Amino acid sequence: MKILHLDTNHPLLINQLNDLGFENYEDYTSSKLEIETVIHQYEGVVIRSRFTIDKQFLDKATNLKFIGRVGAGLENIDCDYAEKKGVDLISAPEGNRNAVGEHTLGMLLSLFNKLNKADKEVREGKWLREENRGIELDGKTVGIIGYGNMGKAFAKKLRGFDVEVICYDIKSAIGDKNAQQVSLKELQEKADVLSLHTPQTELTIKMVNSDFINSFSKSFWLLNTARGKSVVTKDLVEALQLGKVLGAGLDVLEYEKKSFENLFTNQEIEVVPPALRYLINAENVLLSPHVAGWTIESKEKLAQTIVDKIKENYRSEKF
Repeated sequence: MKILHLDTNHPLLINQLNDLGFENYEDYTSSKLEIETVIHQYEGVVIRSRFTIDKQFLDKATNLKFIGRVGAGLENIDCDYAEKKGVDLISAPEGNRNAVGEHTLGMLLSLFNKLNKADKEVREGKWLREENRGIELDGKTVGIIGYGNMGKAFAKKLRGFDVEVICYDIKSAIGDKNAQQVSLKELQEKADVLSLHTPQTELTIKMVNSDFINSFSKSFWLLNTARGKSVVTKDLVEALQLGKVLGAGLDVLEYEKKSFENLFTNQEIEVVPPALRYLINAENVLLSPHVAGWTIESKEKLAQTIVDKIKENYRSEKF
């Protein structure tokens, strides 16, 4: 079986697939159109987020048996059409869930203790103790929307704190010892902190808008380590200005490119949207460049997860 690798990953991925007898080919520079002229030669594709695998690509991939996505989400793949054509879809949320859980907790504690603001001020020679008085996580209610691999990993990290953890998900009966499943209404009534761990779907795009934010009974802190398009940035900024959202930790942004590798092109960077400019300058906002699941350890775990799933599916003759 010939596998085409379209993004660089941990070397164990190709090394172990070689050991298993697969033929591995690498192309990290050709355009999508160029790849489409040769994709019929391959039974497998391994990709991160280099480009969208759409209907046109899949129609050219006449011998394709599987697509391995070295990451959690599959929104850059036309999943319905792929499944219709009998292409198996493999992702690896198990590989970076711990990293996402730790990053989310780190953002929350940094926001509560004003660490980014205090660090910047001390480096500027300012010693402002009262202005940097923090708040404690103990006694708060943390609401998690999306209780899959990532949401569960974050809830697990909260076990050492004296907090109430509640979760909402479109799937039923998924609460566990780390989080009680509740209705969305109850979550909005109780939460002091909201953490998003949802995939990008039609239901979640622009989910966090003004109506959604104003449905919360209390002012709250927002964490988003999921997908940027789930939050309407201008509505978030308005809520920050009004104090309905007390602060935000954002690892992802609405403006990201589909590959997640860039925020803007060189031409676009000259016209930064006003809402993003506000976030950049806000002291109660913490930003990171889509790296919550991007640790040294997760790079290896993601690759190993893909190898293990390809091996399992091949041996069970799924493809």
